[in-house]
Amino acid sequence: MTLETTLAAIRPADEQAIAAARELQTRLTKPAGSLGTLEGLAVRLAGLAGVCPPPMPSPATVAVFAGDHGVHAQGVSPWPQEVTAQMVANFVAGGAVVNAFARQAGADVMVIDAGVAIPLHGGPNLLDANVRRGTRDMTVEPALTREEALAAVELGIAVAGQLVASGAKCLLTGDMGIANTTPAAALIAVFTGAGPAAVTGRGTGIDDAMLAHKTEVIAAALARHTPDPADPLGVLATVGGLEHAALTGFILGAAAHRVPVIIDGVIAASAALAAAAFAPDSVAAMVAGHRSAEPGATVALARLGLEPLLDLGMRLGEGSGAALALPVVSAAVRVLHEVATFDSAGVSEK
Repeated sequence: MTLETTLAAIRPADEQAIAAARELQTRLTKPAGSLGTLEGLAVRLAGLAGVCPPPMPSPATVAVFAGDHGVHAQGVSPWPQEVTAQMVANFVAGGAVVNAFARQAGADVMVIDAGVAIPLHGGPNLLDANVRRGTRDMTVEPALTREEALAAVELGIAVAGQLVASGAKCLLTGDMGIANTTPAAALIAVFTGAGPAAVTGRGTGIDDAMLAHKTEVIAAALARHTPDPADPLGVLATVGGLEHAALTGFILGAAAHRVPVIIDGVIAASAALAAAAFAPDSVAAMVAGHRSAEPGATVALARLGLEPLLDLGMRLGEGSGAALALPVVSAAVRVLHEVATFDSAGVSEK
């Protein structure tokens, strides 16, 4: 699917299914509202699927989109750029945190090279779809051309479509890219109007001096390009990354197929803002897996109106928080499938 056909396929949540799910929640053998956030989540997923109860979110796949960043040359990360390719190899071998968490949650992991600087060796769960060998330095010139940004968005759309066609009932966002919290903060600043200082965090662990420098780098890139939030493709091109653009398409693809997509941390949250700028109704498909410790993630989720399911002080990325949230999402849906009603169980109501 192209971006154009994907956007045309995204529709609002189904109000009849939402009403049916809300009504069913009142008849289940529990006090009304006693499951808190899980009740609203199950209702939202019914609205997305257009049926009550909604399908169980299984099988599920974490798609880890990887890319490198020209802005790394500005000294915004203490890690060398080659770590991106090394970590992709670790994902493929099954040795990263996201692999462990995905095994725990019963999800598959797929790794996609959207823009890694170093050519990668293949593997059974690695898709070589490199758009270009890393972005340009956004403080000097646009990170991507519009054509490159569109290619990355449509890569994400294609991956979502491929996974849904192979049976996935839930998609999870993952990412890898040394220095990728810098473009994420820039994207969040553009789409929310927040200042760079409010959305820039320590990423993989930087000191105060590097944090101040990173904030200045982001401010300089935004001042150079003055990206227009009403032109999300242009925003992704000027200050985004290839994995951010691919995740944007991945989220839009999930929404077009009416399949829930669990948003991981700050990288995915920045892509979710771009997806919402393309198609406001795509937010109906989004589930905030957790609250990243990166400040931009909270700003982004607030703008999207999404309440994170978990808050564990994590800031790893990879899809780790999304994988941890998957069993919670499954539990919320299982309630609608399996919990007896007051009538069927012979339980007296208050």
